[in-house]
Amino acid sequence: MDFSKLLISFLLLQFLFANYSTAHAAPNCPSKLFREYIGAEGQDLTFSDVPINANVEFHFILSFAIDYTNSSIPLPTNGYFNVYWDKENLSPYQVSCIKAEHPNVKVAMSLAGDTVGGGFNASFDPVSVESWVRNAIYSVTNIVKEYNLDGIDIDYEHFKADPDTFAECIGRLLYYLKRNRIVTFTSIAPFEDEDVQPHYLALWRKYGHLIDYVNFQFYAYQKGTNVSQFLQYFETQRGQT
Repeated sequence: MDFSKLLISFLLLQFLFANYSTAHAAPNCPSKLFREYIGAEGQDLTFSDVPINANVEFHFILSFAIDYTNSSIPLPTNGYFNVYWDKENLSPYQVSCIKAEHPNVKVAMSLAGDTVGGGFNASFDPVSVESWVRNAIYSVTNIVKEYNLDGIDIDYEHFKADPDTFAECIGRLLYYLKRNRIVTFTSIAPFEDEDVQPHYLALWRKYGHLIDYVNFQFYAYQKGTNVSQFLQYFETQRGQT
């Protein structure tokens, strides 16, 4: 997931999706919201590189925490997440600074993403529901507390488990984090794909009440897609929620 794709995704997201998600997924959400993934692909970006409008709620989403080892051949860790974003430019201290400087800024982290360690798929690959959830609760809670984060985003794009297992693992994690007030908001990042869609739909149908925002990945469509086509794709996906 490179920066140019993310930028395109979220410029479109602001105009097409934010109002729907705030109105339908979380009644207490702000009416004006901008969300930006940051920290992936070694772009050396800092929070201050992104202009912040004081009149909207602004979410930075650190990308990514991944449950894989940081080795030449990454191996799944069964829900034990490690920080893969740019820790030098996006440290706990810098998170605290940007939040102190801009009261309208909140910071979240995204789980998984597309790839890890030079092109290996960051696949959802649990040993069991119970063990994955236990490890995820422990590791995610530690990262949230270390970085003083406000929310969590789910961005798995590859799967080695069935949709029901995905829904149960992620749903239990979101339930724990919100029930214990470890995070104040959650989001998911699905897109049109024959493998991706069933997993997120299973999660939405069982645990949708725990999800505050849906970040639809417009960049996942082919280059050359025009505005009318994007709107059509958006309406199709909105109809599944």
